[in-house]
Amino acid sequence: LVVGLYHFRQIVVSEYFGSRSGLRTMTTMATDIFETKDGYEIEMDLPGFPKESIKAELKGGYLTILASYAGSDHEGREGSYIKRERYSGHYKRSFYVGNKVSEQDIKARFANGVLYVYVPKFDDQPEVEEKKIISIEG
Repeated sequence: LVVGLYHFRQIVVSEYFGSRSGLRTMTTMATDIFETKDGYEIEMDLPGFPKESIKAELKGGYLTILASYAGSDHEGREGSYIKRERYSGHYKRSFYVGNKVSEQDIKARFANGVLYVYVPKFDDQPEVEEKKIISIEG
């Protein structure tokens, strides 16, 4: 449980404090992370996104989900928007999953506007190291 709790905290910390991309994330891509005995189940809402516009990448221990949405094309119509709340552009979320996880270990599927991702745990994940003091001479 300690390793799992540490791992989960790392996911949350990297997600909220590790992203400096400036891309919209919190108003979209609502995400639930459920911890099981063997891994983590991630469910991410991506309504209206075609499967082809969603990518999952693993690099440096971070799982990054990227999604693009072009919005609707109103070319040829006369008039202008009075209000426009739907965003067209790129979305990105990153989660720290550790360096022992490979792309073959991660399973993902997309159905009904929800991306389901499974990331296994590894028992040999390093625990939080104790603080060690180095003496300074002189």
